[in-house]
Amino acid sequence: MTDVPARERFEARDEAGAVAGIVTYQLTGAIIAYTHTEVAPAYEGRGVGSTLARAVMDDARAKGRSVVPICPFLAEWLVKHPEYEDIVVRSTRKVK
Repeated sequence: MTDVPARERFEARDEAGAVAGIVTYQLTGAIIAYTHTEVAPAYEGRGVGSTLARAVMDDARAKGRSVVPICPFLAEWLVKHPEYEDIVVRSTRKVK
C-alpha cells in the first residue's frame, strides 16, 4: 500500500504495478476522513478491500490521527474490528 498525497488516496498495487484498489481521504490537521474504498473488478473477493482498510487504519494510528469513516465499506469493516475504536470519531455533532 502506498500513500499518494497528491491524489489524496492510498493505493494497493499488484506485482505488475496495476492498481488493485484505493482508499480516498481528506486530511485536516490530525483528522483523516476516509471517503471511499474501491477495488478493481479483477481483484474483488480477494481481500484487497480488507487489506487496504487495515493498512489505512494502521497508518492513521502510527501518525496519531483520528479517523472519520465516511466510506460505508470502511465503516462496516470497523464494526468487525473494534481494536481501532480508540482512534475512530463516530460523531462530531452534539445532540440536544
